[in-house]
Amino acid sequence: MAVATAGRPTKGRATRTERRRGGRLRRADHLTGWAFVSPAVLLIAVFGLVPVLWSVLLSFQQTDLTSPGTWSGAANYQKMVHDPVFWQAARQTLYYCLLFVPITMVLAIPIAVLLNQKVRGMTFYRMAVFAPLVTSTVATGVIFSWLYNPQIGLINAGLDKLGLPQQGFFQSTGEALPAVVAMTVWGWLGFAVIIYLSALQNVPRELMEAAALDGCGRVKAFWKVELPLLAPASSFLLVWLTINALQLFDEVYVTTKGGPLHASTVLVYYLYQQAFVVFDGGYAAAIGCALFVVILIVTVVQLWLGRRTSHYEAG
Repeated sequence: MAVATAGRPTKGRATRTERRRGGRLRRADHLTGWAFVSPAVLLIAVFGLVPVLWSVLLSFQQTDLTSPGTWSGAANYQKMVHDPVFWQAARQTLYYCLLFVPITMVLAIPIAVLLNQKVRGMTFYRMAVFAPLVTSTVATGVIFSWLYNPQIGLINAGLDKLGLPQQGFFQSTGEALPAVVAMTVWGWLGFAVIIYLSALQNVPRELMEAAALDGCGRVKAFWKVELPLLAPASSFLLVWLTINALQLFDEVYVTTKGGPLHASTVLVYYLYQQAFVVFDGGYAAAIGCALFVVILIVTVVQLWLGRRTSHYEAG
């Protein structure tokens, strides 16, 4: 009995020692993990978080970005409310988004279905569809500026051969933004196709075989089986393409410069003009903050709707 009693404290001390040793090992693992990720955390903080916070601070100042700013409170946001060019740019950004996103997604689905077939040379076709995505924006802008040229462009030459009226494209107030939409759809279509193609290849073969046994043809099986299972991919693309559309800049800068007569000026390009042409850094920062809030709200709403409408989870 005495032996058993004497053994209890020893067992308890061993347990506490093991717990302390385990705690030290966990802390060492945590420190090691933070040591590995600290360079990435530092880069994100320096080039991501700090500029965002600095932009918020600038939005409440009057500054030309070359000299110390003066505090102006909400003056920049009040200016934004009464700026007709800002609201024109906002409307044109929305117009671009409402065209670019659905057109890209609708065109990508049938192309992905075609590229999902087992035919000879399919690797080449897939590469050809994806190639525009890796083409630089400058090169894309130069190519389409030449294609859209009213005098020597190939598109107008083709229209002339068909006896159709020639178009102004980038030089027309009514056609400049739709022309940018067509150019960016060409550039981003390959990305959407790859996402849908990956989703199609992950559709369980058993479901397609079961649909065939039930008498579903290829088209009916696509509508009843494959298309509903593309909902997660569609939700992802909706968010990604919308964010990309709301931040449109490169293509406008390379081709139209926001013209003619602000017909293709979008919010990010207007922000650029205010910051680096007019040198009104505070107002540009206010536009950036407003755009950030809009993108955040739109993304949250889209993700919420995506969770409600997507009922399929891989694996």
